[in-house]
Amino acid sequence: MTAASNTSAGDASSRSESNGKKRKLSEASATEQPGMSQTPSLPRQPDLPEFHLTSASRRSEEGESPKDEEHSSSQDWQVVENGRPRKKAKKIPKPHSQNYPSFDFSQDSRLQSQIKIGDLQNLVLYILADGGAPTFISVRHRPQIRRVVVLMVPGLEQSDFDKPRKDGASREKKDRKYSSPDDYFPRKLYADELDPSLKPFPEMFKWLWPVKTPGDDKYSKMHSPLHAMLTAPLPKGPEEKGKNKNKNKKGARPAKEPHGWTNSRTSITEFLHVPEELAENDYTLHPVAYVDENERHSYSKHRHSTGVSTDHGWVDTLVKHFDEGTPPGDEIEAGSITAGREVLAMDCEMCMTGENEFSLTRISIVGWDGSVVLDELVKPEKPITNYLTQYSGITEKMLENITTTLSDIQKKLLDILHPRTILIGHSLNSDLTALKITHPYIIDTALVYPHPRGPPLKSSLKWLAQRYLHREIQKGHGTTGPGAGHDSIEDARTCLDLIKQKCEKGKEWGTSDAAGENIFKRLGRAGVRYKSQGGSAVPSPLDGKSSAAIDWGDPKKGPGAAATFQIGCSSDEEVMEGVMRAVKGDPDGKEIPGGGVDFVWARFRELEALKGWWNNNKLPGVGAAENIPNATTVSKPSSAEVPTPMQGVIASEILASETPISTTEPTTFPGSSAALPPPTNLDTTKSISAAKADLANRLHSIYNRLPPCTAFILYSGSGDPREMSKLQAMQQQFKREYKIKKWDELSVKWTDVEEQALKKAARIAREDGVGFLTIK
Repeated sequence: MTAASNTSAGDASSRSESNGKKRKLSEASATEQPGMSQTPSLPRQPDLPEFHLTSASRRSEEGESPKDEEHSSSQDWQVVENGRPRKKAKKIPKPHSQNYPSFDFSQDSRLQSQIKIGDLQNLVLYILADGGAPTFISVRHRPQIRRVVVLMVPGLEQSDFDKPRKDGASREKKDRKYSSPDDYFPRKLYADELDPSLKPFPEMFKWLWPVKTPGDDKYSKMHSPLHAMLTAPLPKGPEEKGKNKNKNKKGARPAKEPHGWTNSRTSITEFLHVPEELAENDYTLHPVAYVDENERHSYSKHRHSTGVSTDHGWVDTLVKHFDEGTPPGDEIEAGSITAGREVLAMDCEMCMTGENEFSLTRISIVGWDGSVVLDELVKPEKPITNYLTQYSGITEKMLENITTTLSDIQKKLLDILHPRTILIGHSLNSDLTALKITHPYIIDTALVYPHPRGPPLKSSLKWLAQRYLHREIQKGHGTTGPGAGHDSIEDARTCLDLIKQKCEKGKEWGTSDAAGENIFKRLGRAGVRYKSQGGSAVPSPLDGKSSAAIDWGDPKKGPGAAATFQIGCSSDEEVMEGVMRAVKGDPDGKEIPGGGVDFVWARFRELEALKGWWNNNKLPGVGAAENIPNATTVSKPSSAEVPTPMQGVIASEILASETPISTTEPTTFPGSSAALPPPTNLDTTKSISAAKADLANRLHSIYNRLPPCTAFILYSGSGDPREMSKLQAMQQQFKREYKIKKWDELSVKWTDVEEQALKKAARIAREDGVGFLTIK
């Protein structure tokens, strides 16, 4: 009876549910019948994502477990997308579990050459953004990696990790050919085979990777290891696939607007160089660059001691105060590019009046509309020893009846260059030095169109004209006929047109960001948050990655300016603490939020400085081949903004400079790691072995304090560049002298022996870098 009654009750319940469904279906059908009172149906709207803010505590009241309720009560709101709450990030896996992330390398790998710094950069982009999968290692459980820490340590070499000699003698550097896997495959690290100062490395890393620095084999040049990591290539569009067809074409490839480019009209005052930037590029500063009277007096003494004061024939334009050049707002027309300023472009030609002395022989100035304001030949005070006609376009006959002197030109310039005048030129410091004049408002096309590999390299005006103006200049037949050199009016107008183009297109045009993309910007634009992290696994600005740049000096003046946070340091100890601050976040979360950032890049420099790889960026002039700069990497200067007077800059910081040289392609020199003088607070008595030990201990301290599932990448940037730098300086000196001297008069002879020595030195510098990879 009980079973039968239960069956009967179940059937009745089933019939009741069935009838209910039928009634609902019939009611719905009735409402769909056309009638007089029915309102016309609206067109169906497309399905769009819906975002709602739902109280987490309310959800807990609707049936969540007490444990979930306890967790959700700590969050007031959560994002609901398409009617569904966004997934919460999964817990970090336990070490040694099956889904813990790792980097794996197989000896059966198809790796056929050294990995490059660009491969390490792509690994970062693969983990955090939209980069392609690396080919030299496999990344297991990539979504579980929560952050990436990349450290650049110039000064580490492969020879440092070779087995110590029993007699204690220093190890000789091997000339590795990298023709077999034994050379370019990573090698395992064993503590008993390392120098005692490097014992902590095997505790952090399993493999040592030989890493190659980018460069040019044909010209024996090494490019910037800094930018090789921090400047990412833009994804290629369909129009760029045919670029290789014109690969053998001489000259610069015409610049094209990157995908998605939009012009941003910019006032010309945005490109004025700040005094610090002018000082770094060998400009003699105008007195108004200094606000403090004591600093101005100190700089005046410095000018006198270096032979560039008024007592030595120099003049300063008639500007009393730095702000005197800014016109009142009511005098500036709305949307005006010139912002109420008079804009002039200048170029000069020089001839030799001594073995290492160049004197002014022609000056040309054009206005904003391209009209000629001044174009005069100048008779030097000293006899001309070489007219350099093939470059200057000046001949003996042209100056035969000229009586105009440098003093006459200076008087005219003091009338032309008033406080509201902006002066434009290419490597204008050379022209102003020949004129012996200073002016505070300068725009240098060699700086606002930086070299693709970063400073201290500078592109020639001819190359810039080819690339951005699609124009051929300096073809060897100027205004004085076949065989003549540069036309200074043509060069001045070219500088003017380059700046006009910059004003129309915006500050990013012509910079490395137009050809590549800053890695910090890339991570912020195309960051990926995987489903295990509570995201959608699709690159999106909504999931952009936060970042931090930690470096000696001010990271805001280099590629680090694009990072979310910048931390300036003055020692490796401060760099170590800065890294941990970026990883952990500030305790109060006021600046760097708790939990830290997703990507950290930092540079240790003590070992580099003690080894003599880091100097003040001073390039050798003619006759200075024996004083070779020991330098390696470079960093990009800060973008030019409306300048303010320099404050707190001492004279010793003003001496760092570069000597610009024009060629038919981007000029390349070995440069230092940054436009900074070597540290003054460095203990120069410390041994290299002690410096390596301190470095290893700092790296080990960082490793131990990293949170789980953190990718830890270390790279040196390059091998020892000093021999390469020495030979490159000799080669440059030879090229300069060869044009104007007989073979017997050359101070440097450049033969095939020196050429092969340079190729070998460049190969060692580029191929002797190291890299280390692991996941904490």
